Amino acid sequence: MARKFFVGGNFKMNGTKESIKAIIKNLNEAQLDPNVEVVIAPSHLYLPIAVDAVTASTVSVSAQNVYAKPNGAHTGEVSVSQLKDLGLNWTITGHSERRAGGESDENVADKTKAAIDGGLSVIWCCGESLEEREAGNTVAVVEKQLAALAAKLSGNDWKKIVIAYEPIWAIGTGKVATTEQAQEVHAAIRKWLKAKVSDAVADKTRILYGGSVTAKNSKDLAKQPDIDGFLVGGASLKPEFVDIINSNQ
Repeated sequence: MARKFFVGGNFKMNGTKESIKAIIKNLNEAQLDPNVEVVIAPSHLYLPIAVDAVTASTVSVSAQNVYAKPNGAHTGEVSVSQLKDLGLNWTITGHSERRAGGESDENVADKTKAAIDGGLSVIWCCGESLEEREAGNTVAVVEKQLAALAAKLSGNDWKKIVIAYEPIWAIGTGKVATTEQAQEVHAAIRKWLKAKVSDAVADKTRILYGGSVTAKNSKDLAKQPDIDGFLVGGASLKPEFVDIINSNQ
């Protein structure tokens, strides 16, 4: 079945009030492919500004992270209900920069389940380090991350998941997996979903590529049968983000 192309923009710890408004103004005024779902993720500080500023019908706002427990004595954290209160319907979980800071596969799965139960959709991230790739363990690492997620989800939960495969060695480095490398892992993820979850989930789940995606490489990547879009980092802060969004035309 046809899966709707999806492009996420992870602003990471970047931006000011004015720069966030300028990025969104550019998206609002651009001729975006109407067949692409776009989700931007500014810092928590700027989420209210972003929600108020977005007028483009195909653009939504996401958090970069969420806490697995309800409101309470959790200093510095942000709950699912607080994100919903702001009008958000998305969050990212499991980005490698957070996994590197100590989040385990199980932590990420708990956050993802809490987000879904609270009414959010999730861009769930997975990926391997350079050492793991060079050791030939890429698929094993990603399957382990998937298994931890699947252990917490029920069948209907998968409807709220978008998977982002991000090879850690390609994030912010300027290196990018070749189209063949990216497609190979995306196909392996879909094969795992088919074997361990269901044919329907494998067919319907969108799998994004992330890792130094630019306007120069996005068109070739978008042509791959199992690449359903992108999770974009640094380039989402630049005007070329529009070109990446439109790369599937």
